[in-house]
Amino acid sequence: MSSPSAISADHSLSRRLRDGMGLLDRIPQDLIAIVARLSIAAVFWKSGQTKLDGWRVSENAVYLFEHEYALPLISPVIAAHLATLAEHLLPILLVIGLGSRLAALGLLTMTLVIQIFVYPDAWPTHGTWAACLLLIIARGPGRLSLDQLVAGRADQRA
Repeated sequence: MSSPSAISADHSLSRRLRDGMGLLDRIPQDLIAIVARLSIAAVFWKSGQTKLDGWRVSENAVYLFEHEYALPLISPVIAAHLATLAEHLLPILLVIGLGSRLAALGLLTMTLVIQIFVYPDAWPTHGTWAACLLLIIARGPGRLSLDQLVAGRADQRA
């Protein structure tokens, strides 16, 4: 049979664990969303920057799409330009929180293409990207976003 002090210690530990979980439950969704938006936007923005030579898509980027990436069904020149545009436009939309769910869906699509056709062994990295993007798609960008401002104004007019 357990002693009263052992039972009391078990209850104390249980209470502390419950209290700790309660604190974790209070992490604001808005904080989680902004961290997800900014971190994944930075990943794609930096990738887009490597494809530029000034204001143009670099010859090196086109070369990579011709030889290393070699996507099916699309010209390497077109793919290089579309990827460069997407890796700059969609992260900007995520940072400002405008069209966030669609921007995240676009980047998730890019992530899946990269995973399936380009770097299939990089699933741990792509899984991390997907987790951030799925959070934004499923829960939205949070209150610190232009989406929220637009939705608030639309609600006021209705």
